Amino acid sequence: MGNRGMEDLIPLINKLQDAFSSIGQSCNLDLPQIAVVGGQSAGKSSVLENFVGRDFLPRGSGIVTRRPLILQLVNNQAEYAEFLHCKARKFVDFEEVRMEIEAETDRITGSNKGISAIPINLRVYSPHVLNLTLIDLPGMTKVAVGDQPVDIEQQIRDMLLQFITRESCLILAVTPANTDLANSDALKIAKEVDPQGLRTIGVITKLDLMDEGTDARDILENKLLPLRRGYIGVVNRSQKDIDGKKDIRVALAAERKFFLSHPGYRHIAERMGTPHLQRTLNQQLTNHIRDTLPGLRNKLQSQLLSLEKEVEEYKSFRRP
Repeated sequence: MGNRGMEDLIPLINKLQDAFSSIGQSCNLDLPQIAVVGGQSAGKSSVLENFVGRDFLPRGSGIVTRRPLILQLVNNQAEYAEFLHCKARKFVDFEEVRMEIEAETDRITGSNKGISAIPINLRVYSPHVLNLTLIDLPGMTKVAVGDQPVDIEQQIRDMLLQFITRESCLILAVTPANTDLANSDALKIAKEVDPQGLRTIGVITKLDLMDEGTDARDILENKLLPLRRGYIGVVNRSQKDIDGKKDIRVALAAERKFFLSHPGYRHIAERMGTPHLQRTLNQQLTNHIRDTLPGLRNKLQSQLLSLEKEVEEYKSFRRP
């Protein structure tokens, strides 16, 4: 398959994903995908917003992501977004994208902070993105707040496992550097389903918030808790930056400067940061789709055959 063919792989899976979402089921097909997991304030939203270069995800305290968000990034000259549930509408204001995610979440889950496994499909077209599809999942939590169900921790865990147990799913495990890696919620749940660390990609956030004199060098060099696909460090905007509407491009320049000037990370600066993470994920997802495509094709064909057989049987069905 030539390079052009490789570039078409992610859009091809996007089409399948949309088709299955439209009919409300996955036909038991495990589509190759990347699921984003992490604790509630690990910085998942900031990582995804940095990819897009826009603020578009709901924010606040407690569980903000309450339904899986299938985020399809499509490299395109014009910049706009569209949802599968209102395809006729093009969103050019990303504040409206956020409001639509909130409204669509409440429509299914109600406003009592409950969760639902029914995904929201959002496609963002932009010259600043690489073709990439990620599934943003609710952040792991320990305690129920307000009128949340008391078993919310278990509910979220079950939902995450629904996605990451599948062999075809790559796991983007997001962990803040200012917490003990051994206690990372994301790495713990990833290890349960991927004990060899073959399909887990580690992302370490909040490197700029570590205590003075400490760094995450051993983690980022893949020495502490090794993963086959390694770790990539990123520096997101702070809450103050977000509240002050700091431009994401300015923040990315600051991130680059941080890695190039930090004595602990200078030697690996080229393998760190948001742009490198986005390129790596694009590459890994493309390769992953290429590897799983033959099996996927066989499965689709056999399902098609059995459906056709069923249709034939119904054709000769006579009412008594």
